Amino acid sequence: MNSVQRVHTALRLGQPDRVPVLEFVLDEKVARAAVPGCRDAADCMDRLDMDAVGCGAYFAKVRDLPDGSYVDEWGVVYKSGPEVVAHPLRGPIRTLADARAYTPPDPAAPHRLGKLPDLVARYKGRRAICFHHRAAFMWSAYLTGIDQLLMNLLAEPELAVLVMDKVLACNLEVVRRAIRAGAEVIVLGDDYASNHGPMMSPAVFAEFLLPRLKRMIDLIHEEGALCVKHSDGNLYPLLEMIVSAGPDGLNPIEPVAGMELAEAKRRVGDRVCLVGNIDCARLLPYGTPEEVRQAVRQAIADGGPGGGFILSSSNSIHSSCKGENVVAMVKACHEFGRYKG
Repeated sequence: MNSVQRVHTALRLGQPDRVPVLEFVLDEKVARAAVPGCRDAADCMDRLDMDAVGCGAYFAKVRDLPDGSYVDEWGVVYKSGPEVVAHPLRGPIRTLADARAYTPPDPAAPHRLGKLPDLVARYKGRRAICFHHRAAFMWSAYLTGIDQLLMNLLAEPELAVLVMDKVLACNLEVVRRAIRAGAEVIVLGDDYASNHGPMMSPAVFAEFLLPRLKRMIDLIHEEGALCVKHSDGNLYPLLEMIVSAGPDGLNPIEPVAGMELAEAKRRVGDRVCLVGNIDCARLLPYGTPEEVRQAVRQAIADGGPGGGFILSSSNSIHSSCKGENVVAMVKACHEFGRYKG
């Protein structure tokens, strides 16, 4: 099998020739440490013989603010930091009138697909092409503030629904265009939980978030692509509902949040491919290559039997991860991940 076949087979719950290994986000500094002289993160992934490359939508900076923060096309104020994803400080929506007047970014803007056209030109047919985006929740949280959005779901649902539906409409069109431009796997990055459990009750999730998640996943499948649902945190109370929405993969099965790969395999591994879960909070930044190697071996033992498993970090390869540990993770997957027969 080549990398594309390997990833597609695993996401369809099949057993490929070996466990695929991929990352959706890889910090450029870490990429250069892992593979000196690499052109960019995608080149690093390719040279390490990872099975996919990926990027996300691009929303441009529209103005800088005096305190060093900036505003993007969503109208959200961010503070730049060392990570690929900047930290949101505040959004433009406070009231129902704000929500009614708000217009999301143009999903068809020429720059919207970011690096995707370049990745398709370089790797289509050799590596699975991933595109990370979102459905309705997190950008709505950026627009209103996450605490406010969660309160609005209970106290002012008309406002919350209006914001989420505007966000979803924009994101549906971005994803549609990404698939038609060559993306094969859409990674939906809305986070629903912290380490201690979901940010909302299962009832609120079922009423407000699940239908919008399902609408996005349905569109992805209608367009002929595969979907990986990403959410950090302890998802056990929401697990069955998330799987019922129909994603092909679930990521990252975060160990520091109490998510165990073997338990997730037992609960839902017959219905969704598990994508994870090498610890990027402690192990990849502070561990040794041998510790990483043993963690990969255990993850494959827990998630790999029968197929339907892809190895990755437990969130992303962020700026604190060691390049040598990224190399150790990939090499260990190649070593331990081969299926017999």
